[in-house]
Amino acid sequence: MLPDRIALLLPLRLLLAVLGGLALWLAFPGHDLWWLAPIAVAMLSAATLGAGARLAAAVGLVFGLVFFVPTLAWSGIFVGHLPWFALATLQALYIAAMCAVLAWVRLPLLRRGWAAWAYAAVPLGWALQELARGTTPWGGFPWARLAFSQADSPLAALASIGGAPLVTMAVAAVGAGLHAALAGGTTAYRMRWPAVALGCVAVLCGGSALVPLPTDGRTVRVGLVQGNVPRAGLDFNAERRKVLDNHVEGTLRLAERAKAAGGVSLVVWPENSSDIDPLRNADARVAIDRAVRAVGVPVVVGAVLDEPAPDISNASLLFRPDGSPPERYVKQHPVPFAEYIPYRGFFRHFSDKVDYVTRDFTKGTRDGAFRVEAPDQAPYWAIPTICFEVAYDGLMRSSSTQAGRTDSLLLVQTNNATFGYTDEAEQQFAISRIRAIEHGRSVAHVSTVGVSALIRPDGTYGHSSTLFTADQIVEEAVIRSQTTLSDRIGPTPEALAALLLLGLGVAPRVRRRGALGSDEAHPQPKETRASV
Repeated sequence: MLPDRIALLLPLRLLLAVLGGLALWLAFPGHDLWWLAPIAVAMLSAATLGAGARLAAAVGLVFGLVFFVPTLAWSGIFVGHLPWFALATLQALYIAAMCAVLAWVRLPLLRRGWAAWAYAAVPLGWALQELARGTTPWGGFPWARLAFSQADSPLAALASIGGAPLVTMAVAAVGAGLHAALAGGTTAYRMRWPAVALGCVAVLCGGSALVPLPTDGRTVRVGLVQGNVPRAGLDFNAERRKVLDNHVEGTLRLAERAKAAGGVSLVVWPENSSDIDPLRNADARVAIDRAVRAVGVPVVVGAVLDEPAPDISNASLLFRPDGSPPERYVKQHPVPFAEYIPYRGFFRHFSDKVDYVTRDFTKGTRDGAFRVEAPDQAPYWAIPTICFEVAYDGLMRSSSTQAGRTDSLLLVQTNNATFGYTDEAEQQFAISRIRAIEHGRSVAHVSTVGVSALIRPDGTYGHSSTLFTADQIVEEAVIRSQTTLSDRIGPTPEALAALLLLGLGVAPRVRRRGALGSDEAHPQPKETRASV
């Protein structure tokens, strides 16, 4: 058995958890110190190594709260502290559960002297924690994943191989390697540990930098319109006609710029650019038609539709210059407590803010795709995604790999006005950059208030707009049809992570005479402190 000295290490464990949570917060957009993410993982690994499940869960909860409370501060900017802290606490509980599971896996491995496998469990645990957090409850909230802090990191290239889950595992593997290197210098482990662990870290980081990212493909010119809103906050659309007019006027200005540049093939407006239903309001339809005629190409409009009664729909509508009925895509993953309220009566007991959502948004049932005719070229497909949908692996994968689609461009239409001058817009933009790499597609990321930009298939971008300004962007987009390895293997990395973690948890518990030996045949480190 391990010596019973864990209680003496509690202050150090808590200190590491606090420092690790702060480091991970600083790794995300707003501070952009992406290299701190693996250091944060190393700190949490050290803070929980050798601890039992309950202690590890408590330490993990501290880490999670210190990380999520500032990272998700934008969620309470206009609705108060209760929803903010409720969301942060829920997310932190997943970190706590991960640490408890890892403790269950790692303690038997340490007791048998299989320290290397105890470190190998860390990236597997992070991948499965993010999977659980991104799917439960009510469809999950896959925000602030390790992968989404790495848009400027060499590790981001791994998204083209195994998607965001592989990037997360790579970050966590680097963190576990750093922890192993530091722990390996103590008397509890052999001195070769630091060199081996650091060598693995170097190979992982160096190998990631060598992953080729696509930049080839034909190009088409695309326009993005960021119209801005009269004011930030939940009442951003109090002057809904003004928001619509801003985007019409922005399109008229873009039409002049596009003419000088040789024209565009498509113009994209953001989510909520027309909260007046243009299918039922003649004035709104006239305004949009004016913009479409001015630019002379299809325009994708983010609109709120008064259907199906009594609910409403968050939709992308494609208006063509010929005046034909608009094609549509309805958001498939409305955000709970923002676009619909589950168990409204129950949650009203805790906050009357639930009544800010007066009508629930309905859920779309199919992926969207708009066929766009490119001047003097073959047509291509514009694949719409609305707001937080960009954070969901499965939804993005199914949209970008629709059967029969060839050359395509991904659209991310969003509205960040409800989050004010916070880091939310930059965090979401970083997710779109990872998605561009993951699917090998250009991404037209356009917001009502910023950040808006055209992202290339390798995750880089040119001009980007600033918050709460009107802007128009006209740039060449690389259009591609090739699928990445990530698209072909789908959720395989997470499935393998689950099997491997289960295997690591079961293997040391299986007693086989001779093959595994007894606990006496595997003496434990004399000093528990050294293992932390």
